[in-house]
Amino acid sequence: MTRQLFEPLELGALRLANRVVMAPMTRNRAEADGTPGALMADYYGQRAGAGLIVAEGSWPSANGQAYCRQPGIANAAQVAGWRRVTDAVHARGGCIVLQIMHGGRIGSHHIKPVGVETVAPSALRAAGEVWTDAAGLQPYDDPRELTTAEVRDVVAEHGRAALLAREAGFDGVELHGTSGYLPMQFLSSGSNRRSDAYGGAAAERARFAIECLQAMAAAIGAGRVGLRLNPGNTYNDTSDEDSEATHAELMRQAATLDLAYLHVMRSPLATIEAFALARRHFGARLIVNDGFDCDAAEAALAQGSGDAVSFARHFIANPDLPRRLRDGIALARFDRRTLYTAGAAGYSDYPSA
Repeated sequence: MTRQLFEPLELGALRLANRVVMAPMTRNRAEADGTPGALMADYYGQRAGAGLIVAEGSWPSANGQAYCRQPGIANAAQVAGWRRVTDAVHARGGCIVLQIMHGGRIGSHHIKPVGVETVAPSALRAAGEVWTDAAGLQPYDDPRELTTAEVRDVVAEHGRAALLAREAGFDGVELHGTSGYLPMQFLSSGSNRRSDAYGGAAAERARFAIECLQAMAAAIGAGRVGLRLNPGNTYNDTSDEDSEATHAELMRQAATLDLAYLHVMRSPLATIEAFALARRHFGARLIVNDGFDCDAAEAALAQGSGDAVSFARHFIANPDLPRRLRDGIALARFDRRTLYTAGAAGYSDYPSA
């Protein structure tokens, strides 16, 4: 029987040796200033057997930082740090893109440099708390609403981040469009109360994400730009009056941009068939995600649900995951206690089989 999961694949300008994708996972191992270090190069290099690695969400500007020890892609030091990561992956024949993630209203002044604001589509604080190394758990900041001119500046920051990612050696970039971060804050009716061109009906609320994708594509080519979505996602106090219709609108608009791929997560709502929605409104070049094992991944490819399958948790404790899946080797389990702690423990110290 043909095993599609281990066949090569082209996604725009990206060349994948197999269809096992490493999904982006925040692991909080960067330096305090957002610079990736040698530890991160080890971690990603160990996982270069993936057909594609989507490196963790990285902020394009300081006001986009959401978490402590989260990497950025905004200055020369961060570019140099990421270059060590991409060199490690490419030396082992891998392909790697960087997820660009602006936290928007998800963040705290206890995390960001002094004087850096928390901004959002509307001045609505997200419910919930965030861990800060300086002050423990803290409520999210009250954000300041971006002016129309400032929104366009943030769009331009995404284009610059894409350029810096290429300078750092990444093969492409992915826009983080889910989990309650800035593009989803604009997209969702519960967090976007604007009356300018970036608010109102779903077509206008999708404008920010589309303009970010256009800026990134203009900077490095559409064939090196991806988008991640999760219809029905309510993480980080996200709500929308009709998430399925809203995401369908964004998918239709994104489909006109000739992007490398759409990375779509299974919806947490039983009423939304996210993979079918993406196939219908975006088309080809789909990476599907959430809860797959090897057999389920093969079935998803055979049924046409996606063209590649991404794995998150399984990649934590299994740096050689593609080989284990191919050869039927038992998967190791990860230690939940070390998911977000500093240091190598529970990060780069998991052995290959």
